[in-house]
Amino acid sequence: MTEKPPVAIRPAATILLVRDDPAFEVLMVKRHHQIDFASGALVFPGGKTHEGDHDEAWAELCLAWDAVEAEQRPLRIAAIREAYEETGIILGRFVNGESFHGDDWAASVRGEVDRGERAFIEVVRKLGLRLDLNSLTVFARWITPDMMPKRFDTWFYLATASDEQIAACDGRETVDAEWIPPLEALRLEQAKERTIIFPTRMNLKLLGEASGAADATARAAARTLVTVEPKVEGGVLVIPAEAGYGDVVEPLSAVRP
Repeated sequence: MTEKPPVAIRPAATILLVRDDPAFEVLMVKRHHQIDFASGALVFPGGKTHEGDHDEAWAELCLAWDAVEAEQRPLRIAAIREAYEETGIILGRFVNGESFHGDDWAASVRGEVDRGERAFIEVVRKLGLRLDLNSLTVFARWITPDMMPKRFDTWFYLATASDEQIAACDGRETVDAEWIPPLEALRLEQAKERTIIFPTRMNLKLLGEASGAADATARAAARTLVTVEPKVEGGVLVIPAEAGYGDVVEPLSAVRP
């Protein structure tokens, strides 16, 4: 029998946008039920990297460009772009240092960016913004198990959201956007009122250990990054204990694409 070729692992980026007002909350979106990956699930904004995320012209449109490792730059740009496409929020600053608080034109063209009809870099340039790469703190890194039909090498980033920007779902990949306390999201999943896939659930638990946005950022910055690639052992998925999630086993029956 001919062996199937290995599934390609695609780079991806996800962003945990958090805030403290009115409580410690994280922004999550509900995936459209017709999307082929995590359909109907509550997830953090994110997706695979695009060719435009590697454009060398970003060097003039990003803050902390030289402070961020070269391989991290397109991943962070992708995380910010995905947050814009799926929620309308842009993590950027004007040249004078003032934070971006939203813009009607930016809101009107996000669908064009999502569909590939307009480059994200054009939007940032027209708005006169600089993406704040240093506003993202590495939170985790997960690689999809090798038995899955699609595989991603996903970097999770943590960032504090501006109070002035309003999150709204894109209506295509996502059908809802909500600010929710991490532990409340887990409670809703346990009560079967929300669907949350394994990696998202594990990172919600980790996020829920923090008392607020600043504490979550400090914890993430201090934590030693251990890449998580779940392995199948005796009918369950296991992850490295040193990754910071504790002793975790996930029945294969609970795993969904």
